[in-house]
Amino acid sequence: MSEIRIILPKERFKALKGKDITSFLRESLPRVEETLQAEREDLLGEKVSKLEEKLREMEGEIEDLKEFYEKALRDKEFMMAERDRLRVENAELRKRVEEKRRELEEVHGS
Repeated sequence: MSEIRIILPKERFKALKGKDITSFLRESLPRVEETLQAEREDLLGEKVSKLEEKLREMEGEIEDLKEFYEKALRDKEFMMAERDRLRVENAELRKRVEEKRRELEEVHGS
């Protein structure tokens, strides 16, 4: 069986001396339960507040990540379009260089 220790001020102990402790504890139990319930509710309320604040922070971070992702996606699309444009331009430039080379070979080769 567990041991329960109750610490009382000296004056309170003297007042209880000679009284039925069991009935006193039974009478006090509902108030103690109410007090413990109120303390638990306060503690849970504080935890809920902290969790709600953390949730708001996380929602803000998610929104920031969403904006970052959307910008990265736009940048990727832009870079892919730019890459395709440069490939076409590069192909045209190679074609021109090859034509110039042939022209020079014809001029110098003749």
